Amino acid sequence: MKAIISFSNRLMQRYMPDPFILVIVLTFFVIGLAMFLTDSTPVQILGYWGDGFWNLLEFSMQMIFIVVTGHVMASSPFFKKLLGNLANVPKSPGQAIILVTLVALIACWINWGFGLIIGALFAREIAKKVDGVDYRLLIASAYSGFIIWSGGLSSSIALTIATPGHFTENLIGVVPTSETLFSTLNLVLVIGLIILVPIINRLMMPPKEQAFIIDRNLLEEADVMQSGTVEQSEMTPADRLENSKILSVLIGLLGLSFLGYYLVTNGLSINLNIVNFLFLFIGIILHKTPKLFLEAVTSSVKSASGIIIQFPFYAGLMGIVTASGLVGVLSNAFISFSNENTFHMFTLWSAGLVNFFVPSGGGQWAVQAPVMLEAAQNLGVSLSKTAMAVAWGDAWTNMIQPFYALPALAIAGLKAKDIMGYGLIIMFITGFFISAVFYFL
Repeated sequence: MKAIISFSNRLMQRYMPDPFILVIVLTFFVIGLAMFLTDSTPVQILGYWGDGFWNLLEFSMQMIFIVVTGHVMASSPFFKKLLGNLANVPKSPGQAIILVTLVALIACWINWGFGLIIGALFAREIAKKVDGVDYRLLIASAYSGFIIWSGGLSSSIALTIATPGHFTENLIGVVPTSETLFSTLNLVLVIGLIILVPIINRLMMPPKEQAFIIDRNLLEEADVMQSGTVEQSEMTPADRLENSKILSVLIGLLGLSFLGYYLVTNGLSINLNIVNFLFLFIGIILHKTPKLFLEAVTSSVKSASGIIIQFPFYAGLMGIVTASGLVGVLSNAFISFSNENTFHMFTLWSAGLVNFFVPSGGGQWAVQAPVMLEAAQNLGVSLSKTAMAVAWGDAWTNMIQPFYALPALAIAGLKAKDIMGYGLIIMFITGFFISAVFYFL
């Protein structure tokens, strides 16, 4: 295992570029595929790319908010103390890796956006407390919890097909979550990964002399905010408003009141907007004054730079693969040698491949569903299982797709190549397990 991990890390350190460079390379690669595998002309492909470029603006803003508000909430004295106390639990590097992985897995099962941020923030706190823990593996362990999201309570595909009026209702009908999220197949996958992923991460620990140890002072300095104080007697009316605890409490209570109303009227249907809403208003309350809150925001915004510049390029990729019909070509390639026994496993693999070009669960279902559901009907196999195969395929290859790793990397202060060597091993081992479950169950 140590030899494999060493090779994987060297491979990624040498050949894994910055995520922005990667998305540029992927853009030209997809343009080439579309030219050779579809009937689209170069001019048409150029139009697909440009037309799709801004289609992820809403999602981009959601991701920026989750990074910024997560940072803001975690930088408050209350959460620093809470995460710090929890970080005192592990007494060795091995225990630290296992605990971070479990926290990330459970949090991502509840809600993927919540899990991405909490896992990375918790890993940072543990790095300050546990001697000898490899910081890169610690952050990789936090990100590895993301593999479970498509089988969790925020699964975009499972929740979409459970909603009356969804776009594939004429093909699949309305599918209750008892047939997807709470099916035997999905529960086996979720429970199996909660057991398997911490073990994998623990086995990937490098020898003590090879561990990448982060300077704790760097982490502490990054968390310190400079706050200029103004004497009460020197405050102008504007200063008094900026430093008013009453204003923060009032607007915070207004936000939390809406959250209470939302949960009463919608149940536990928690989406990314609700997670951001929660983080935002808890952050306002915990920082006590508008001035301190805004200083925390200013300190956090720089962490979202990768998302701001890269997500439009991924939207352009989605525009090409969707409008050119490239997704259908790739999906049909897998379907062509499938039978009723192997169909769902090949669907999983095709979804894993498409995920590199359409790194969005909902977006991927929109482009793959018509092809996969029609093929499933022709073979007479389970449609709900087909939907979950696409969902798990999307989650599986995220382990080496830096699209969703950007928030965790921003919080950790690392580069994609620092953790993707571990992600590669996790992807292969969990891919074998997930494939076996879809084949045999």
